Amino acid sequence: MNVAQKSYLKPRSVEEAISFAGKNGSSFRYLAGGTDVMVNKFQGNEEANCLIDISGINELKQVTRDENFLKVGSLVKLDDLKNYPEMENEFPVLLQAAQEVASPMLRKTATIGGNILCENRCVFYNQSEWWREAVGYCLKCDGDICIATGGKKNCFSKFVSDMAPVLIALNSFLEIADAEGEYKVRLEDIYTGNGLKPKELNQTAIIRSILIPVTERYTCVFKKLRPREAVDFTSLTTVVSIDDHGKIKIVLGGVDPKPVVVGGTISSHVEKLIEQAVKKPRIVDNDFYTRLYRKEMISVFLKRSFEELRNILTIK
Repeated sequence: MNVAQKSYLKPRSVEEAISFAGKNGSSFRYLAGGTDVMVNKFQGNEEANCLIDISGINELKQVTRDENFLKVGSLVKLDDLKNYPEMENEFPVLLQAAQEVASPMLRKTATIGGNILCENRCVFYNQSEWWREAVGYCLKCDGDICIATGGKKNCFSKFVSDMAPVLIALNSFLEIADAEGEYKVRLEDIYTGNGLKPKELNQTAIIRSILIPVTERYTCVFKKLRPREAVDFTSLTTVVSIDDHGKIKIVLGGVDPKPVVVGGTISSHVEKLIEQAVKKPRIVDNDFYTRLYRKEMISVFLKRSFEELRNILTIK
């Protein structure tokens, strides 16, 4: 196949999708809900000649359970998560996070896998082609400088998934298939912290399912900062989870090129954990809100989260 030719392919299985990907080299993108890929394509930030539409692969739309995991297919739509009793009964925080994504109409199209893999964002990059040309191209679009920082080495485009921080707080895994085979990986391990290449995945990789452990019980608090209650991507997402063994996990989104994770236990001093969480992100001025405001709000959100958790659990 001539990769210069624009094409649209609709595979019937994961294996066929991966085969199509292999035949198109680097000039393709998988398309599921399309709420991220198509917007980037209209803005000129996505130039793949081939779109491989995986939305018709039914095996990726299933929710099943075994003795260890609740398995959520990557093509399950965010709005459809509420149709599964397991979510309401065991993981209500996932439903809360899903309802905070975008708008009601977009949630009927966007998939959980697509949200996990959505591209990092920056106010200097996620603009129209003529806007980027006028202001000057950045590192993420073939320029030689980060407009947000003035640096020439690192891109700090921010990680903006809302579902991933919750899933990481629940110690979730991904079941992945690619041209090399199939494997399982911790969700947080796919993120590189490099704004230019935010995910460490084979280009042909497809998430088969998200594996949420059911052998532990978690108490979680989710919070999100954004200019409007709908549509806007996150400026800060915080999740705090505590499991039955007293392990605490703080996960931040929207303030670094990858999710920021801080761990502790119920015997840890909460103020120390919050201090670590505030210091760890590499926050830059690439968002609607200023760097300092977002940094302050990390502390505000986490203090409120621990207060809410104290209503349920005893924390030192």
